[in-house]
Amino acid sequence: MSSASFSPGKRLRELIAAPALLLMPGAYDALSARIIAAHGFEAIFAGGYAATGALLGEPDLGQMTMHDYADHYGRIAQAVDIPVFVDADTGFGGTRNVRRTVRAFERAGAAGLFIEDQTFPKRCGYLSGKTLVPVEEMIAKIKAALDARRDDAFLLAARTDALGVEGIEAAIERGRLYIEAGADMIFVQGADTIEDFRRICREVPGPQLANVSQAGGGTGLDLAALEAAGAAAVIFPSLALYAAAQAVDTVITALERDRSLHAIEARLMAHSRYDEIVGVAEEIALQERYDIQARRLAGRKAPRV
Repeated sequence: MSSASFSPGKRLRELIAAPALLLMPGAYDALSARIIAAHGFEAIFAGGYAATGALLGEPDLGQMTMHDYADHYGRIAQAVDIPVFVDADTGFGGTRNVRRTVRAFERAGAAGLFIEDQTFPKRCGYLSGKTLVPVEEMIAKIKAALDARRDDAFLLAARTDALGVEGIEAAIERGRLYIEAGADMIFVQGADTIEDFRRICREVPGPQLANVSQAGGGTGLDLAALEAAGAAAVIFPSLALYAAAQAVDTVITALERDRSLHAIEARLMAHSRYDEIVGVAEEIALQERYDIQARRLAGRKAPRV
């Protein structure tokens, strides 16, 4: 971040509280985060599904560790000057693990995180075979996470996967209890119809997070309808990941087929645009400034003792 006094959590809270629906495209690495920021988005989401795909080339089945995520999210947060909201899976264990997770992700520069109520190891929210921890266990994790925050503005959201396991009534009940326990925002995984989401916004107090994920085969959630229903923010966890995977698959297929670059040149980002996104000119200017300062200092005669 450009300022040591900047609180990413405070900025994220301001964006969530604003009247307009906050859109948070999902970044799978630092470069995709910079592309998102370059287009003027005010916040970014970084999730486990995209991280597992980008770092391991594997499905999201809970095999990533807390330290894997802290390193990964840290690189993303360092690459941009906008809040990065992240996925903390189940907190990677019991309440002590949750405390360490919150501290690690906060140190990494995240603006906030969500913890889910699946058993460990978790599964991607759109896969079958999920199981839930007891409500009491999740509430204890929320309390531990709240206590672990260094910055009170660091945003803690609670995700429930109950809708796909026990139905919407159970999801609503869990959402209410998690807000009562102190969670700042609720995320009901699987609320992929506007009817379900509207009911959740009506019956669960506090800000609601919506999820538009291609991992679930796409959803019928219209952004204007989500905003009208009462959503505070919406994440697009796999958007950039799938776009990048499709682009690479397309150009590699063409190269294999045609054994020529001519057919795929138009599909590649221009070198000048890439340099603009990664900040080549700014980095060179900064290095030149340091070099000038060094030459000036070295050129002075050292005083005699």
